[in-house]
Amino acid sequence: MEGNDPTGFDSEFARATSRIVRTASGTMHYHDHGEGPPLLLIHGSGPGVSGWANFSGNLDTFGGSYRCLVPDLPGFGRSPAAGKSPAADAATAVVEFLDAVGVERAAIIGNSLGGAVGAQIAATHPDRVSKLVAIGGLGINLLSAAPAEGIKLLVAFMEEPTRERLVEWMHSMVYDPAIITDELIDMRLAVATRPEIHAAASRMYSRAGLGFIQSSMNGRGAGARLSWLPDIQAPTLLVWGRDDRVNTLDMALVPMRLIPRCELHVLYDCGHWAMIERRLEFESTVLAFLARP
Repeated sequence: MEGNDPTGFDSEFARATSRIVRTASGTMHYHDHGEGPPLLLIHGSGPGVSGWANFSGNLDTFGGSYRCLVPDLPGFGRSPAAGKSPAADAATAVVEFLDAVGVERAAIIGNSLGGAVGAQIAATHPDRVSKLVAIGGLGINLLSAAPAEGIKLLVAFMEEPTRERLVEWMHSMVYDPAIITDELIDMRLAVATRPEIHAAASRMYSRAGLGFIQSSMNGRGAGARLSWLPDIQAPTLLVWGRDDRVNTLDMALVPMRLIPRCELHVLYDCGHWAMIERRLEFESTVLAFLARP
């Protein structure tokens, strides 16, 4: 479990829930745990990330009420890359994944990139999403500089994938660096430096990519980024760390207004990994939101 179970992929829990499914675009690895209505948990995009790395610590709680489906997006974790851009292809891959596992409609929890992917699916396939929870993954920088500190450190790691660079980036992800253990660092580094994983991530995060990120936050780029938010019909909860240095809190203001049924919950003393750093508060808030009629 990321942050509190350093055994990572090799734990008994991970092995017991691990699955492979063939989709229209290729195979995807995922974890399947719990019983009840389907709950899809979509990971973010940082070095060494996977569904397990982001959400393993939450599965016991959510699995008590929901069937938790935790895929590795193509190009991440144990899912081979399927296209040229892991981010651009992710929404299509997730819809194909739902088809492959026989799920017509699900609630979605997405962290960072996963939140943006979930929102895109909710806007373009409204019949497939019952509720949406996005953790620091939507909006534009209104008051803060873009790209933010965490994105720049991520690019620095991609250019020089060393343990030191990884630690610098991981510290930018949290409010309290004490949760960044040696075991967690080693687990993320082992995955992030696999040649196929590093190659896929490099398509998203590069020095040239920083210019694209900056342009997408301004002018017409910002308009395109936000234009589909009003199409989201599902009740939506934005969960944000007050001290997020990757997607800063001011990013939440525009989607909070544009998404018709949207609310915002801010966690103090919390960075980008709200589901890990403030696990208990995150879980209770999300469970209450999901349980509403």
